[in-house]
Amino acid sequence: MEDAYIIRGGKLLNGIVDLSGAKNIALKAIIASLIFQGDVTLENIPRIGDVHELLQLIEKLGVKWEFIRKNTLFIDSSGLNSNKVDLLNGAKTRVSFMLFAPLLYRFGSCYIPNPGGCRIGARPINRTIEGLKSLGANIIYNHGTGYYEAKLTQKPNGSYTFRKPTHTGTELLLMFSVQCQGSITLYNTALEPEIDDLINFFNQAGAKIKRKNNKIIIKGVKELRQNKPYKIASDRNEAVTYASLCIASKGSVKINNINKNDIKAFIDKLLEAGGGVNYLDNSTIEFYYKDDILPVNLETSPHPGFMTDWQPNWAVLMTQSKGDAVIHERVYENRFSYVTEMKKLGADIDFVDPLISDPKDYYYFNYKETEDYQQGITIHGGNSLHGGALVTGDLRAGASLVSCALIAKGESIVYGASIIERGYEDFVSKVNKLGGEIKKI
Repeated sequence: MEDAYIIRGGKLLNGIVDLSGAKNIALKAIIASLIFQGDVTLENIPRIGDVHELLQLIEKLGVKWEFIRKNTLFIDSSGLNSNKVDLLNGAKTRVSFMLFAPLLYRFGSCYIPNPGGCRIGARPINRTIEGLKSLGANIIYNHGTGYYEAKLTQKPNGSYTFRKPTHTGTELLLMFSVQCQGSITLYNTALEPEIDDLINFFNQAGAKIKRKNNKIIIKGVKELRQNKPYKIASDRNEAVTYASLCIASKGSVKINNINKNDIKAFIDKLLEAGGGVNYLDNSTIEFYYKDDILPVNLETSPHPGFMTDWQPNWAVLMTQSKGDAVIHERVYENRFSYVTEMKKLGADIDFVDPLISDPKDYYYFNYKETEDYQQGITIHGGNSLHGGALVTGDLRAGASLVSCALIAKGESIVYGASIIERGYEDFVSKVNKLGGEIKKI
């Protein structure tokens, strides 16, 4: 296969989308399950590339798993027999880094390679390493092998304050602390709802974790044991992708299984841009085109702000606006891989240099004065888009390129379908059900 999508665009998209389980919960819950005593059953797990890669990785460590229904995953970690993550498999997915927690608990030591995943910036892990060390882990990086070598001589204890909120860092220190000595308090933690879902997963199995705003208090327990299956929440990134796409096409979509509070920042911006939003019930929202799309500026930030994963979708919507809109990326560097590709379809986008007085404090990544960053773009809306051949740079950028091709007139090809399917379940069938014309080749 060519690993590409053939798309015939220019159609108005309407319909219903049943959201899949959240990628960013599924991956963490699978890893967390390796800390549990006994079997674990997880419901609403999406059959996506990243989940498949992680399951292949833990299988090499001796873990057994099986999808007993389409989205219900059974995990048996009793055969876990290795504390060294395979370099090839570990390099395929960034979440492999979180295996520090279960492997240190199981073996007292572990070897973890530098993580892989989408190249959307350095995504420094020094804050997380610093946190693990402060709670009791001994960790060195072996430059010769490319592995982190970690040891744990006693149960975790103490406290840690994140210098800047980090989603993955918060989740890893949660996992690392759940069977701590006494109690551990984490300060300045990330606020994403996916973290709360992980906390619920732990607490249902006997953990004692409480959140107070951006402070999380963990009281240690002897063991975690599941007494009933756990159903993870739906993917809010998927919701924003389809809502942006359908409104950009001047159509509408009803999205099931979504909590409006989880995407409030997107809804607020969409209303500002003149989009239609109708709350049909507690878990169904209709998004629809009302009138001319207005240009709206935004900057990304951690929850409850506008997510960095949403801004490529916003760029697609702004190509259809009547004016200029600025997107300022604060969370990651190298997040605009889609710009050059969208311009191939006729989008008018320029890079801009935001004037920031204290960039080290303002940006959430490790800003270096010696680096040349491109953190802002201006989208000049209103151009007619046409077909073209596009190359996917990362997961969210890839989805936005497909969306752009779907609203453009004519035929397009988007290379890198497997990258997009790392995070979107049944992507082709969902788009086609909305009236789009897309085929994988």
